[in-house]
Amino acid sequence: QEEGLTAVQEAVGHYRALAEANPDAYLPDLAMALNNLSVDLGDAGRREEGLTAVQEATGHYRALAEANSDAHLPNLARALSNLSVQLGDAGRREEGLTAVQEAVKIRRTLAEANPDAYLPDLAMDLNNLSVDLGDAGRREEGLTAVQEAVRIRRTLAEANPDAYLPNLASSLNNLSIQLSDAGRREEGLTAVQEAVTICRTLAEANPNLFGPALQESLDTAAWLERLGP
Repeated sequence: QEEGLTAVQEAVGHYRALAEANPDAYLPDLAMALNNLSVDLGDAGRREEGLTAVQEATGHYRALAEANSDAHLPNLARALSNLSVQLGDAGRREEGLTAVQEAVKIRRTLAEANPDAYLPDLAMDLNNLSVDLGDAGRREEGLTAVQEAVRIRRTLAEANPDAYLPNLASSLNNLSIQLSDAGRREEGLTAVQEAVTICRTLAEANPNLFGPALQESLDTAAWLERLGP
């Protein structure tokens, strides 16, 4: 991790120098490196520095997208999604919610034009949005968002189960919690039981990779059972 962080820091330094001399050619590369740096800094526990990096990346991508939306809107959405996570980790949840809402808006537009390329990203951001809305006390909106995420991921998993079943299980687990918070415990149990079934199958094939997801779903199911009728 430390070596990886050192490498991306060096890349940022090189791209910054190149972008200062030729922004048209190298600003997109600088923004990409900054976005990657922010993730690595966050993983290293250096969250304030990570937030600063992704804020700079988002600013660059916003300017690039204003000049050429077709080329740079997907990257702006990716940076906004990362920014929302980093802001949430910093306790700035309202700002994080605003960032993920903008990411969802962009992803939706992209997915309408090219669903094969962008529906998975839309589902991911909708899942994250649902969590942020729930944390903000906007539970009905959060439930609506995760229901849409589940619908998209179910369709994707039917076409390509190897790629998308894990994501479907994750959204079903989230859906079960949101349904329970809305007082719809039985529906929540149904959702998490489906997540458990999916995760159990995945964990049988690859316990190291999917064992934690199975345990998370089992824990959610046990919590809902304890709540009682």
